[in-house]
Amino acid sequence: MQENLEEEIKPLISQNNHKLVFAESCTGGLISHRVTNVAGSSEYYLGGVCAYAYEAKRSLLGVKAKTLEKYGAVSRETVIEMSNGVRKLFSKEFPIEKIIGISISGIAGPGGGLPEKPVGLVWVSLSSDQGCWAWKKIFGGNRIENKEMSSDFALSILLNYLRGIVLPEA
Repeated sequence: MQENLEEEIKPLISQNNHKLVFAESCTGGLISHRVTNVAGSSEYYLGGVCAYAYEAKRSLLGVKAKTLEKYGAVSRETVIEMSNGVRKLFSKEFPIEKIIGISISGIAGPGGGLPEKPVGLVWVSLSSDQGCWAWKKIFGGNRIENKEMSSDFALSILLNYLRGIVLPEA
């Protein structure tokens, strides 16, 4: 895991008074864990949802059953609905335009891969008042390594966004 990614978020997100929320699947809360290791993260981190099962993605994040049936949990379409859904979920107390949502879904392994969706495949989405994007990456590690690299990938996307850089979508 890359050190300090979560530390670098704090000053960047705080300067615009944004709030941060996560919808995690394959990382099982690892990204939330890393962010909450930073002292003072309660100033900007509202919370997250660990939605591993289809049922949790549907009921907590508003992912459409049709999306899951057509594209599966590990897809661009699903993570976009997840990142928009987690922002909406937390917008009851905060203005949605101030909330940045990150979602992640993937296949950590060692099983579960298919030729078109191999072990190590991860999709990450970022949703904000500026838009919604999704990126794909394939990692080649074991289960723990894939989770760690996936969390680095998601935090790097967030850092780039906070620095005013939106990488090209996958």
